[in-house]
Order: sequence, then structure tokens, then C-alpha cells
Amino acid sequence: MIEILNPHLLTRAKDTGALVADILHTLKARSEIGTNLLDIDQWAKEMITEAGAESCYVDYAPSFGRGPFGHYICTAVNDAVLHGRPHDHTLADGDLLTLDLAVSLRGVAADAAISFIVGAARPPESVALIDVTERALAAGIAAAGPGARVGDLSHAIGTVLGQAGYEINTEFGGHGIGSTMHQDPHVANTGRPGRGYKLRPGLLLALEPWVMADTAELVTDADGWTLKSATGCRTAHSEHTIAITEDGAEILTLPTRP
Repeated sequence: MIEILNPHLLTRAKDTGALVADILHTLKARSEIGTNLLDIDQWAKEMITEAGAESCYVDYAPSFGRGPFGHYICTAVNDAVLHGRPHDHTLADGDLLTLDLAVSLRGVAADAAISFIVGAARPPESVALIDVTERALAAGIAAAGPGARVGDLSHAIGTVLGQAGYEINTEFGGHGIGSTMHQDPHVANTGRPGRGYKLRPGLLLALEPWVMADTAELVTDADGWTLKSATGCRTAHSEHTIAITEDGAEILTLPTRP
């Protein structure tokens, strides 16, 4: 299903996007050396509940996961990149942590992810991974607008990732979003320009470039959910929800405070 939101629902989408961004901003600030991933999940639950919103994850049970996800946020550390299921793990200096959050507020969903390094350490490989996903995300957003095609966004994202020397996995990528978290169209992280669905004002897209340092192959963790790099290398993932407007694209998942 491809859903085009009317102006009333777009206003709601902006509220949802701001909530997602502000929760991620708060969780990043609280994620320190010694923080447990289960604490992060609990904090996310408390903030979602306090806002009167609903988690898109806790009851999520797609074919690629093992039963309901059962948690409120995805927490992926180091070699984990997608669908990281919170577990009893204490963060250490230099850990590369990705937080991925989707919530629904007043019937409209928004989805975003951030990757960052815990503590004072700055491993160059981790810095490079985060930087390239953020630059690829910015390129994808810059390519979006009315009349653009999905392939234009995929091409823009893939060009940045490929020029930096990373292999690109196309099993998981960006997607439409609206009254539900995952909708068509699929937005792969590489593609051919001029192909695919033509974007229209009112369409919401979650764009999410992600990479692994030296492979494009994923393996599934024993928890049945967490996707990791097949070689054990580090990974990063950046995501925003955007709205296609008459003039271009508006990022909905920016924090409302510094």
C-alpha cells in the first residue's frame, strides 16, 4: 500500500516525527559507559507512554523475525546493524551504538535511527561508518521531491556509499510510512535513477542507509531478530522520516531542542 496523507494528517506526522527525534536525542545523551541496553529500552517505553504514543515495535511480528519483537526500541551494538533486540549488555567505551525507533501518535507513525560512539574513544573505522551513512542519508533527502522517482533516491544514497568503498546490501532499506510503520514503496540503498514510483506531495518515506565495514552479508543472531555483519565487522545506520512537499522534502524527525 502507498498512502498519501492529507494536510491534517501531515500535521500529525510532524508531531510524531518530533517525538521520535526528541526521544532519540534524550536516549543518546543518557547512553554512557556502563549503561545497560535494557535500561535504554525501559526509558524509551516510559517516554513513549508519557507522550500518549504507541510503540510500533513491541507487538511487531513480521516473517523475518521470531515472534513479536517484545521491546520498544532497537539497540544495535558494534557488529549488529538492524533490528537489534535489547538484551543484558553493558555499554563500554568505544562501542558503536545504533538506536532505531518508530512510534505512532494519533494514528500516524514516524521512524528514525542514529548511530554514535559511546564514551570518549573515537575509533576511525566507526567514525567513517557513521559519517558515510549520514552523508548518504542527506544525499537521498536532497534527491527527493515531487516528480522524482524512488530510483533517484536509491541512486543518490548508493553513490555516496559506493564511492566510499562500501558494499551495499539491498535486502533491507527505506520504505513508505504513514498510518502503519512499513508501507510501499521500498527504497533500496542503491538503484538506477529514473526508475520506480513517482513521488507525490503527501507521501512519507523513511530513508535509512546502513553499511557494514567489510561485507554486505548479514547473519541473524540467536535471538531470532538482531541482524549482524557476517564477518563481525562494525556497522552503522542513519534514518529520517521525510514528507514530500510541493517544493521538495521536509525532514520530520529532527529534534526540537539542541
